[in-house]
Amino acid sequence: MTPQGAANIAVALAQNVEYQGRKVSRHGSEQRRQLILDAAMRIVVRDGVRGVRHRAVAAEAGVPLSATTYYFKDIDDLINDTFAQYVERSAAYMARLWQGTEDTLRGLMAKGDGSPQARAVLADEIALMAANYLQHQLQTRREHLMAEQAFHQAALINPRLALLVRSHQQIFLQGAGHIFEVLGSRQPEQDAKVLTAIIGRMEYQALLNGTQPVADDDRLVILTRYMHLVLVAL
Repeated sequence: MTPQGAANIAVALAQNVEYQGRKVSRHGSEQRRQLILDAAMRIVVRDGVRGVRHRAVAAEAGVPLSATTYYFKDIDDLINDTFAQYVERSAAYMARLWQGTEDTLRGLMAKGDGSPQARAVLADEIALMAANYLQHQLQTRREHLMAEQAFHQAALINPRLALLVRSHQQIFLQGAGHIFEVLGSRQPEQDAKVLTAIIGRMEYQALLNGTQPVADDDRLVILTRYMHLVLVAL
């Protein structure tokens, strides 16, 4: 495994993302297409996926209605490509995050002696890292999380969107699995599934309930308990 193995996983998954709309080659055309996709994403965050309509997106982007129908023959293509772009950007963000996290964890592990006491300290540090990640997401990427929830809900009845949602989930899941491998987990895939499920629920509850300081403490307690169950018993 390379030191940036988890980061490479995110990049590789992003390369498999497929766009459905009209392909463009000119710089000006790509800029306008980008403008439309960004406008559609703002609508998703504000009004949900059902709010994405050609006329609404054109107005939000400040382009003629004919521009949206030129690049995207129907609403499904527009919605698909809006989330495809999100997945690509999310992969780039996660690649940077995984690289820094993996380097940090290897450094922490090098300081320990592998004893239960050392692994307990490591579990505490990883739990704190995960809690800080959640707090950062909620403070600086709230709109991204809102968009994820909207797309995940729409994917239940949209097979094409479901494919993208599964790809997006794999970016986090496989990266987390690699991290657990680095930590010496006996069941890295299962541990990654549980951790990503915990974090996903925490994100949803925080979006639903708003900012609550007591929730930050509660999340840290839960994450600490889980990391101790995984790492200290090894």
